[in-house]
Amino acid sequence: MDQPLFADRPEWVDVVPLQQYEGVTPLAPIFYTPAYKDATNYFRGIVKTGEKSARVLDLTENIIRQNPAHYSAWQYRYKTLMTLDAPLDVELQLMDELAVKYLKTYQVWHHRRLLVQQTKRPGPELEFIANALQIDTKNYHTWSYRQWILAHFNDDTLWSRELQFVESMLNYDLRNNSAWHHRFFVVFQSGVRKGDEARDEVVRRELNFVKTKIAIAPNNASAWNYLRGVLDHSKTPYSNLEVFVAPYSLPHSAQEDAPSEDVIDLENLPPPPGAQLPCVAAIEFMADIYESNGGEDLMKATELWKSLAHEHDTMRNKYWEYRIKEAILNVR
Repeated sequence: MDQPLFADRPEWVDVVPLQQYEGVTPLAPIFYTPAYKDATNYFRGIVKTGEKSARVLDLTENIIRQNPAHYSAWQYRYKTLMTLDAPLDVELQLMDELAVKYLKTYQVWHHRRLLVQQTKRPGPELEFIANALQIDTKNYHTWSYRQWILAHFNDDTLWSRELQFVESMLNYDLRNNSAWHHRFFVVFQSGVRKGDEARDEVVRRELNFVKTKIAIAPNNASAWNYLRGVLDHSKTPYSNLEVFVAPYSLPHSAQEDAPSEDVIDLENLPPPPGAQLPCVAAIEFMADIYESNGGEDLMKATELWKSLAHEHDTMRNKYWEYRIKEAILNVR
């Protein structure tokens, strides 16, 4: 059942509503629903008088449910909560509903952040975020909020299972770029935690991790980006991974012609049977290795870029032609 307009509620008779376009005639007015126009007129009225009361909480909730991106309503609601010393656990329960309902609205998550800064109880938030990610596993605002919780409170108990969590997300969807980004944040961008002090071992662990994931899905761009990120961050030459990458840059016919190995190198797993080869990301990776080597290898890089431009990655042919042109100019 629809709620009555605030103009029809006796408890609001003392408030003078303010029209949005009072005294002006806009060239292109926005046509709001009667309910939204009514609520925002009364909102402007209470802002003018500075009222902060329980009924203001009702009013701002009404506006937010109609327009969850109304940042002024959120801001005034937070100030009202603080003035009233309202129970924030009740507000967080409301946010449990609204954050899930309006996952892609930044203002919902910002309001939740302000509340948790006051409660100083971040523990339950990780479970809430994990549940929210089940609805939209790649939502930027949800992942960003999780990173803020971890970094702002920086509690060892919060970090303790984060790698386990992100690995479960990748097991669910290996191509979840948001999960790969979060793993990089946890491992390399958020400080060094107990047990990870030996950074060379951490780099080796992460390289082995991402290589096993590439072996499962060779054409997963997110994993290749993570691989490059680990190498760049640790200043490891790309050429160190040539043994691993090269087979992924070749067609299946070349794999069949290669001598069979009786012992599988667990750190350099080969492409799985049936994989779509050659892999564009692997060809690009090999070209970067040859380019960095310079000299005669620069011609090898050029040939790989030509294969990308004209056969394997024609959507970006202009880019590959640019790379070829730049390489030729550098040789001169």
